[in-house]
Amino acid sequence: MRVLLIGANGYLGRFVADRLLADPAVQLTALGRGDDADVRFDLATGSPGALTRFLDAVHPGVVVNCAGATRGGARELTRHNTVAVATICEALRRSGCGARLVHLGCGAEYGPSQPGSSTAEDAVPRPGGPYGVSKLAATELVLGSGLDAVVLRVFSPAGPGTPAGSPLGRLAEALRRAMQSGDGELKLGGLGVQRDFIDVRDVARAVHAASLSAAQGVINIGSGRAVRLRDAAAALARVAGYGGALHELDGPPGPVRPAIGHPRSEHDHPAPVAYPYPDGCGSWQQADVRTARDRLGWRPRIHLEESLADIWMEAACRI
Repeated sequence: MRVLLIGANGYLGRFVADRLLADPAVQLTALGRGDDADVRFDLATGSPGALTRFLDAVHPGVVVNCAGATRGGARELTRHNTVAVATICEALRRSGCGARLVHLGCGAEYGPSQPGSSTAEDAVPRPGGPYGVSKLAATELVLGSGLDAVVLRVFSPAGPGTPAGSPLGRLAEALRRAMQSGDGELKLGGLGVQRDFIDVRDVARAVHAASLSAAQGVINIGSGRAVRLRDAAAALARVAGYGGALHELDGPPGPVRPAIGHPRSEHDHPAPVAYPYPDGCGSWQQADVRTARDRLGWRPRIHLEESLADIWMEAACRI
């Protein structure tokens, strides 16, 4: 099976590439903007015609799109998350390869949900920020393309390679700084939100399964369990062997850039509570993952504790 992987050097794309390369039946070609890609191509600026010619030459059976941006203004997010997907869909429509498209969406497309509820694929999306809007627009393009396509809505990825700027990445960095300085007290803000964390290696397994399946439409990829960020912080502290005290800060929301970790110093003032959570999904998000089980034969295997241990291992290497 020839697979064209777009965004192989990204956070999720790296693990998807590893998973696909482990399958001896897969012949993988990586397309992206970086020098390490087999073929360099910028989806945000490249033409559908140029991509079509490449598809006709390589003739993949599956195209997996892991490319996109999580940060930036509305214009940048639209260019990398929406325009790029429009280019992929148009190129696939023009090409004679007939490839199946596996596109990675995100839980932020749903927006805020009722605390205690599980969000299923038939929920009406109401994204709470430009990132979710740009990803939802991409999903709608895929679903309306007429292609053999499936969208995997990935909730909150965690595990090795977690970006330092993500909530769990910032928690690990705050612990690292506290342990490095010998600080016996760590002040943390914005820990009241609850998210559905899913290990990146489980995400890669879902992509592999979707590539081999005939499933179409939207499929949620999550653990099916919401975890409060303060509980994740406590678990991360146990993994790190941090013996100090964790103090959660209280305070009104403000426009200041969220800072989850704030090591104590006699000159420090309380850090602002990180509100709202950067993904625009409010205080609660939990995936209903029954469709992934029924249509892909997929279930999450890696527990959050293992994901956190891998996050800490990478952070500890910076001590």
